[in-house]
Amino acid sequence: MDISALQKARYAYKPKLPASLSRDAAEIALKMGDPTESVADQAELKGIFKHTYGKPVITFEQGSNEKNRRTLTVGVILSGGQAPGGHNVIAGLYDGLKKGNPDSKLYGFRGGPSGLIENKSILFTDQIIDAYRNTGGFDIIGSGRTKIETPEQFASAWETAKKLSLNAVVIIGGDDSNTNAGLLAEYFLDKKSDIQVIGCPKTIDGDLKNQHIEASFGFDTAVKTYSELIGNIQRDANSAKKYWHFIKLMGRAASHITLECALQTQPNISLISEELEAKKWSLRQTVDYICDAVVKRAENKENFGVVLIPEGLVEFIPEMKKLIEELNDILAVHEKTLVGIEDFHKQLDFMAPKLSPASAELLRHLPQSIAKELLMDRDPHGNVQVSLIETEKLLMNMTKKRLDELKEAGVYKGKFSALGHFFGYEGRCAFPSNFDADYGYALGFSAFVLIASGQTGYISSVKNLVAPADQWIAGGVPFTMMMNLEQRHGSKKPVIRKALVELDGAPFKTFAASRDAWAVKTSFLYPGSIQYYGPPEVCDQPTKTLQLEHKK
Repeated sequence: MDISALQKARYAYKPKLPASLSRDAAEIALKMGDPTESVADQAELKGIFKHTYGKPVITFEQGSNEKNRRTLTVGVILSGGQAPGGHNVIAGLYDGLKKGNPDSKLYGFRGGPSGLIENKSILFTDQIIDAYRNTGGFDIIGSGRTKIETPEQFASAWETAKKLSLNAVVIIGGDDSNTNAGLLAEYFLDKKSDIQVIGCPKTIDGDLKNQHIEASFGFDTAVKTYSELIGNIQRDANSAKKYWHFIKLMGRAASHITLECALQTQPNISLISEELEAKKWSLRQTVDYICDAVVKRAENKENFGVVLIPEGLVEFIPEMKKLIEELNDILAVHEKTLVGIEDFHKQLDFMAPKLSPASAELLRHLPQSIAKELLMDRDPHGNVQVSLIETEKLLMNMTKKRLDELKEAGVYKGKFSALGHFFGYEGRCAFPSNFDADYGYALGFSAFVLIASGQTGYISSVKNLVAPADQWIAGGVPFTMMMNLEQRHGSKKPVIRKALVELDGAPFKTFAASRDAWAVKTSFLYPGSIQYYGPPEVCDQPTKTLQLEHKK
């Protein structure tokens, strides 16, 4: 097989481990903390998770632990969207199992959770694992978004686990996937089964974190990849001096990616969804905010700039959020009728009487391309597919329209030309940074120790991530500690709470302190590409978000 020089070199990279995981497997002991509680809805969740609620936080320390030498058979699943470092989680789990006992086995379930339900598995070998070390993507076994949620699906997962004689299942995924893992752990215990379930925190969006999960793997690589691209565009804009670039970035529920990229590149404008929601900004106010910077920069003869936009922005703007919620409810009943209407204007006529007057007016005044996207097919949960809404084009068009009005009023005398971009899939499968390669590997190895020590209902945890890797603190956090109840499909369901951008947190405050200056004066930074070889201060640095969150 032909491979690139970088790919060949990355195969040889040896991920760094925390000191607690670097010793002989039988010398890694567990230290149990105090019992824990969920972040909310304690009584209800205690009733749902009768076997796993209240477990203590675990850290690893030196001590005798012969359990780690047991022969184990484990299955692993990649769930949800891709994130750099996933292959290394599997490699760390595999190496841990083999270090504990060379006769241990690791199965990979193909296509995500459906692979466990349908018993689509492969037995990993050294040859298979070695071909994917330190590489991006989830192509080793693929991923999927199936949820194990019906009684039949839970029963099928149990049958597969028994058929393969599994001691444990490891689910690598985001908040929904790890919520599912917690429910699966509870199900196995309900069946008086000793099959364990362990999770690993994955998402480039960065919204699966707390005091024990300081970051999800993949975030570091993704934001560094996007920041390189943003920096390249900023350099081009500063060279050509004639375009405003509107760049949409992944992150539907939270704006961590946009905030981190802003800290790394210092663009003129970065919209943070959580702030717009807190301020209750309308679409018009958001556009006026952009126009203000465009006008001021034009006065300095700088008719160019960069605007960063989170993917899920429209759901945080009050009138847009209300419109989307109304459309979701209406289409849940009338989708087939709407699909049968070919003419767009007739579709609007059909929908308008069913909407509130304000929402009907908004839908009619949106650019036709955006209105059409809002009426597109829904996702499996019946919600608008936000990633398909070209928010960058919506804001570009509205900004141009508003600037034309300001020009007629004599307020604006510049030139406005805009280009739109969406950076999303470019970052999900990149070669993992050294940080993500190390972090993913440590999470996988930590999952092995949790399994070998007989634990279930835990997500693998590695903390102190701003320190060198040998000083990281490995262990496990109970799923239930991160949960609350949320309304899903008409009833309250247990879910791991998403971590949104904290407006009183250090990363946002640092950004907010400088953004007014960046808006007017060209202050671009150009991070360049991810570096894999060289001094640690260049190659191994965590994100600015992590550094600011840990700054004393």
